[in-house]
Amino acid sequence: MNIKEIWQIISVWLLDHGLKILLIIILSFVALKISKLLANRIFSVFKKTDLEAEIQKRADTLNSLVRYILNTVILAMAIVMILGELGIEIGPVLAAAGIVGLAIGFGAQQLVQDVISGFFILMEDQIRVGDVVQISNLGGLVEKVSLRMVVLRDLAGNVHYIRNGQINVVTNMTKEYSQYVFDIGVAYRENIDEVIEVVRQVGEELRRDPDFSDDILDALEVFGLDKFADSSIVIKARIKTKPIKQWRVGREFNRRLKNKFDELNIEIPFPHMTVYMGEDKRGQAPPVRVSIMDKPPA
Repeated sequence: MNIKEIWQIISVWLLDHGLKILLIIILSFVALKISKLLANRIFSVFKKTDLEAEIQKRADTLNSLVRYILNTVILAMAIVMILGELGIEIGPVLAAAGIVGLAIGFGAQQLVQDVISGFFILMEDQIRVGDVVQISNLGGLVEKVSLRMVVLRDLAGNVHYIRNGQINVVTNMTKEYSQYVFDIGVAYRENIDEVIEVVRQVGEELRRDPDFSDDILDALEVFGLDKFADSSIVIKARIKTKPIKQWRVGREFNRRLKNKFDELNIEIPFPHMTVYMGEDKRGQAPPVRVSIMDKPPA
């Protein structure tokens, strides 16, 4: 067989099967683009309406999941069709793939565990794109949720990839609403009722501020005197906000409260220690000798 005959065979194959394979590849890329546009179009309804942020976050999460499933199906169909054009029998390949897949399944138990765990995470709406969560010792903003993993970006900009099978406990800090808890320490000499009234006053002023009123869902809740610490007495309070707004509101409240305490001369004490020398059975304390020495000349 000479070169001319070989070239004719190749030309015939390219005109027949080659064009079909090229067409399959082109149609696959078009289908991928259409699936992306379709998913965005379906879930764009939630973004255009005045629905709560919780529903929008749920829509964003499902959008990424639907696109992932559609892309997987399209690519699988394209591969099967290309194999058919190459003259490879699909039946034996699928049978072999099933056997190989079963063998791999025993060695890929972690992947199966990830997929199952991811399915229940999405099904139970535990984590959504846009939530701030704590998973084990890692925390951050959820950027992506799939059947295999959760992607977090922390405050420093670091990205964490966490397999769903490794997730045992999830702390969602922005589910439906958030709360900021305050531990306010003041000196023992302060009138506790007066301090609580000042705290409530600052909370109400913040709630009436147009820049923060939309983020605050309820009035500041003061629980009262929480504990007697070494250097201060601690008043515990909390404020309810929209999801992910608690830190913004909390920082502003702390700033205003510090300024108000300074204005009213309410002391926020430094850590200090009271030394007690003790008493004997006769009620007398041992003498304490204190000497003050001048700084020696340089």
